[in-house]
Amino acid sequence: MIDVSTVATSEPLRVIVAAGQQAWPGWIPTQQEELDLLKREDWENSFSIRRPDRLLCEHCWEHLTQDEGRRAAKICFEFLAAGGNLRVAVPDANFRNEQYQRLVGVGQLGHKILYDYRLFSDIFTRAGFAVDLLEYCDESGRFHFNYWDFADGPVYRSLRLDHRNKDGQLGMVSIILDARKH
Repeated sequence: MIDVSTVATSEPLRVIVAAGQQAWPGWIPTQQEELDLLKREDWENSFSIRRPDRLLCEHCWEHLTQDEGRRAAKICFEFLAAGGNLRVAVPDANFRNEQYQRLVGVGQLGHKILYDYRLFSDIFTRAGFAVDLLEYCDESGRFHFNYWDFADGPVYRSLRLDHRNKDGQLGMVSIILDARKH
């Protein structure tokens, strides 16, 4: 269970799910032990009084099976505040870089699935979200970028933040999407 009482009610409640070492000012970092994507009771205990306005989840959906990912998306939809946003990032199956694909493939680093943008979007639209793709590679491997604001959830493994993307060369990309609850 996480303590949301530390955030003034006049401020948006912003939570990083499965933060690991990730910490951003104004965001509450959580670990799987206190807020598991698949344990509805964790979400009930943490958000029974106040729902999060923003959720950020970078590179953890690939550690779930596709069915678990669908279940997690439904839980997030249920507990996110009306008008809230879930920003999610995962490795991209369509990024044409052999070293990257060896690193992020199924079976590597505990990864259970490797998403392309269509399947990843479907996970969230079927849960009830409206989806905006922010960064992704299409079937031909071409990288697409739609401007997004760091204030709504900074994603380190992104075009603008990752140190491996420099001098016009992409070294690390993610499928990044916003899943909005109306």
